[in-house]
Amino acid sequence: MDLKEIQNLIKFVAKSGASEVKLEMDDVKITIRTGEDSKGETTILQQVPMMGSAMPQQAAPAAQPAAPAPAPAAPEAERPKADDSDKYITVKSPIIGTFYRKPAPDKPTFVEVGASIKEGDVLCVIEAMKLFNEIESEVSGKIVKVLVDDSSPVEFDQPLFLVDPA
Repeated sequence: MDLKEIQNLIKFVAKSGASEVKLEMDDVKITIRTGEDSKGETTILQQVPMMGSAMPQQAAPAAQPAAPAPAPAAPEAERPKADDSDKYITVKSPIIGTFYRKPAPDKPTFVEVGASIKEGDVLCVIEAMKLFNEIESEVSGKIVKVLVDDSSPVEFDQPLFLVDPA
């Protein structure tokens, strides 16, 4: 199962209204839980490769502590959105991983505050399971604010950038 399929599964579960979905395949075990009190926020609780014994021990603890963290952070992230939702578009993380503003440590950042962007421009990369996923803009406009520090962990649907579409 690749990351696109996992992203689509997360979106499907979030829209379906199901409270919990467990998927177990030959090489992957995934549990997705949607909390009713968390305003539709979806969290992957576990994604464990089933092949090796060392991998599940590393993957499960890494996923477990990250799951409780969004609960207190989500209301804080939603407050600025409520204030700015009338004039700014929020670009959100489509996956869980580590946020990077640069393609490599010795390269310049993809975008800066004040930069004009168009649909399809790469805004950042998110590393998930040793894969670097380019996050492209779905809107055109100007970057107003970068909401996440470089090299920091991000959750699914976490706000990353504010974009002024004007």
